[in-house]
Amino acid sequence: MKTLVDVSWLKERMAAGGPVVLLDVRWALGDPHGHEHYLEEHIPGALYVDLPTQLAAPADPRRGRHPLPPLTRFQESARSWGIRNNDVVVAYDDSGNMAAARLWWLLRYAGFPNVFLLDGGLTAWNGAGFPVEGGDRQAAPGDVTLAEGAMPVIGSAEASRWHQSGVLLDARAGERYRGEFEPVDPRAGHIPGAVSAPATGNLDDDGRFLPAAELKERFAGLGIAPEASVAVYCGSGVTAAHEVAALEIAGITAALFPGSFSEWSGNSDNEVATGPEPGGTATSQTV
Repeated sequence: MKTLVDVSWLKERMAAGGPVVLLDVRWALGDPHGHEHYLEEHIPGALYVDLPTQLAAPADPRRGRHPLPPLTRFQESARSWGIRNNDVVVAYDDSGNMAAARLWWLLRYAGFPNVFLLDGGLTAWNGAGFPVEGGDRQAAPGDVTLAEGAMPVIGSAEASRWHQSGVLLDARAGERYRGEFEPVDPRAGHIPGAVSAPATGNLDDDGRFLPAAELKERFAGLGIAPEASVAVYCGSGVTAAHEVAALEIAGITAALFPGSFSEWSGNSDNEVATGPEPGGTATSQTV
C-alpha cells in the first residue's frame, strides 16, 4: 500500500481542484506551540490537528503518555476535519513526519486506507517555493465511519516476549534506549530484548524518507529477515508510528505497542534494561 506522496503531486492535485483533506500535525516533545506555528504559516487549505487532545486520550500511568483515543472521539475529530469515507487525506508536519505519522497510523488502524504522509512535510513544500498561508481554517463536517483493528497492535505482555520469536524495535534516540538520559518517563533504559532503531535513521538530511531499498537494507542490518515478526515501540507510541511507516515503505508489516516505554516503565513489575545491547543489564527498580 502506498505510504507517501510528494509535494509536486500535492501541488498538482490542488491546482487541478482534486479533493484532498490536508492536515497539519505539528507537534514535538518539548514544543507545545504547534497551533501557533500553524497560525503563522501552513500549506494553503490545511487544517490543524492537535496531537495531545485529538490523537490521544489523556495520559494514564497504566496506558502511557499518549494512549489511543476512544474510537467514538477519534471519529468525531475526523469528521470535524471534514473527512468523508472516500476522501484522500494527506498529513504533514515540519519534523520529518515524526508527528504526522501518528495521524497516518490512527486512520489506517481505524480502517481508512486513503491516507498518506507528505514526504518532507512543510520543509519540502517551502523548499519547492510553493505558497503558504496564515490564520485558521475550519471544515464543513464530514461523515466518515471508522472502525478499529485494521493495523496490528501489541500490549505489554506481548512486548515482554516478542524478542523470543521476532524483532522488537525501539524507535527512540539511542541515549534513551541505553538509559543515559530520560526526560519524561519513570525509568531510563529499554524493554529487555528490544533492538535500538532510532526513527531519525529512516530519514535523509532533508527530512524525507530514505528510498525503499535503503530502508530495507537498514532494517536487514537490524536483524529483520524477510517474513520476520516485527513490533515497534517508542516513548509514547508517536514516533513508533513513524517507524511502522518506514517499515511499510520497505515492504515489512509491523505491529505497534501503543503504550510504549511510558507504559512499560511505569509498571514496577516490568524489568528495564540499560546499555547498548538488547539484553543489557536488566533491573526491576521501583518506579
